[in-house]
Amino acid sequence: MSAGALGLLLPAVPFACALVGLALPLRARAVAATLGIGGAAAALVTAVALLITVDAPVETSARWVDVGPLVTFGVRLDPTATLVGVAVATIALAVHVYSVAYLADDDRYPPYAAQVNLFTAAMLLVVVAGDLIMLLVGWEVMGVCSYLLIGHDRSLPHAPAAAAKAFLVTRVGDIGFLLGVALLGIRSGSFRIADVLAADLDLGTLTLAGLLLLAGVAGKSAQFPLHTWLPDAMAGPTPISALIHAATMVAAGVYVVARLYPVIAAAPATLAVLGVLGAVTLLLGAFAAIAQDDIKRVLAWSTVSQLGYMAGALAVGSTVAALFHLLTHAAFKALLFLAAGCVIHAVGTNLISAMGGLRRAVPVAFWGTVIGLAALAGVPPLSGFWSKEGVLAAAERATEGTGPTPAWVAWLVWLSGLLGVALTAAYATRLLVRTFLGESRISGQSVRETPAAMRWPVLLLAVPSAALGFAALGDGFGARLAALAGDRQAGGDLVDSDVIHGDLVHFGPTTLLPLALLAFGAGWVVWLWRRDPAADPARALGPLTPAAVHALWIDDLQRALVVRPVRALARGVRRLDETVVDGAVEATGRGSVALGNLLAAAHRARLPRAVTAVLTGAVLVGMAIALGGLR
Repeated sequence: MSAGALGLLLPAVPFACALVGLALPLRARAVAATLGIGGAAAALVTAVALLITVDAPVETSARWVDVGPLVTFGVRLDPTATLVGVAVATIALAVHVYSVAYLADDDRYPPYAAQVNLFTAAMLLVVVAGDLIMLLVGWEVMGVCSYLLIGHDRSLPHAPAAAAKAFLVTRVGDIGFLLGVALLGIRSGSFRIADVLAADLDLGTLTLAGLLLLAGVAGKSAQFPLHTWLPDAMAGPTPISALIHAATMVAAGVYVVARLYPVIAAAPATLAVLGVLGAVTLLLGAFAAIAQDDIKRVLAWSTVSQLGYMAGALAVGSTVAALFHLLTHAAFKALLFLAAGCVIHAVGTNLISAMGGLRRAVPVAFWGTVIGLAALAGVPPLSGFWSKEGVLAAAERATEGTGPTPAWVAWLVWLSGLLGVALTAAYATRLLVRTFLGESRISGQSVRETPAAMRWPVLLLAVPSAALGFAALGDGFGARLAALAGDRQAGGDLVDSDVIHGDLVHFGPTTLLPLALLAFGAGWVVWLWRRDPAADPARALGPLTPAAVHALWIDDLQRALVVRPVRALARGVRRLDETVVDGAVEATGRGSVALGNLLAAAHRARLPRAVTAVLTGAVLVGMAIALGGLR
């Protein structure tokens, strides 16, 4: 089978399983699980086959519907896309297996499994799409699936609100994304990605299109100020949190920027905006994570922060560093969420303040969390160390003014990235010691055993979380990651040549700086914890603690400045519609009914009264005629 056919098959298999799964009755749990796991496994096999066979860009296109010269449909495969496809399919398979046990008592499992397959198919469509219209279809389907899956547990009162918030906030950005896609396709004369990248567009068009695309990226990848939906999305089942944070929604925005990088990088203003958003998002997410009590919200804010690192890497010109961190983050963040789900299943609560001393009770979750948090913090030699060092090294080089972005943007990304290292180490250490070490704070219940179907995905994901970074030492891994920018002839040599050839990490004197900051952040929390194991180290922030808990009250500010005025406007429009528009229509109806009733009453009059009325009318008409004749 050709690479192009396999590329079409990659999203088609989980999509077909999703369609069949959606038609299943609620009692067909075993069939739904088989379809879910089978669809994800088939996608993984296909992705691995593509990873082995595709070593250069492969593109197929066909006109399925004759709607003019602009629209064609096809796939574009390259070594980078195959790597991302393997990551998406692997995590989707782990989520399906994990969900069988995690949602063992769920009475709506069949539609859940089908929606997970549809979510996976949509992300894989974004990965292999060779046309902006196909990419947009996958992009939009992911938004719908996020709404359905976040609100899956209808017994939780806040789940529907979280689902609606995720859908609406991302839709705000998607409007800009849609306009950006339309602008690029119309000005280029084609929606085919290769044609768009090769088109000779003016700076104004590139700047406007880039900024519009960034609006959609900010929504999907939770960049400031459209980041507020992601922590609330924790209302969804924990496996869905892993899928959203590691393999689908949030990864899509970073991947699309890398795929369309020549367009983005051709406008320096767009890169500057991306760099500022990335730096703010990085620090905001890390600051908020340090004081959360819900274990899933800690990890959610951590995702926000790590997405800031990826955006920063793109802003300073290194798609390779951004994609490398995307892959390592997918591994260790999926591991962390699934391990957190084991903890929640065991103790029955999300609150860190109600845990403690769980190291021996849930050993698989403990060691999975240790590996995941160490990779997240950048402890060598785990995967996160290599990818985060790559981001910081790229930002440091760009401070010399050699990159596609202004030097001040590179300085901002580098300094915020260094500060983020210390904050990340602090909140990762706090989560570890408060959850697994010290005295138990669990009361009134025993710790439940974690099913094997939940333990095995944790153990398997621990392997890439620990070892994926060693791929950076290979000669070809950097070249595979750089293949996504293979259309660089449209935008120049946008990635440093040494990075393209596989040198992902540059060790030097400055490499010791993030390691020292990591040790400082972790050591500060350990010192506070050893002084008083019962106290929360986050309280040491003093007056900053409430600001961290509420993430600088940005969500409340948006609610005051946007949500409440929009709701007030909606109420006003509704009242206007009901009183003026509907009022006019209803008044006309009431008048017609009243006139009809009057005429009906006249027709129902007794005969003498009716004769008198007719004669009176005849007299009046006769008098009018006579008077007219006299004139």
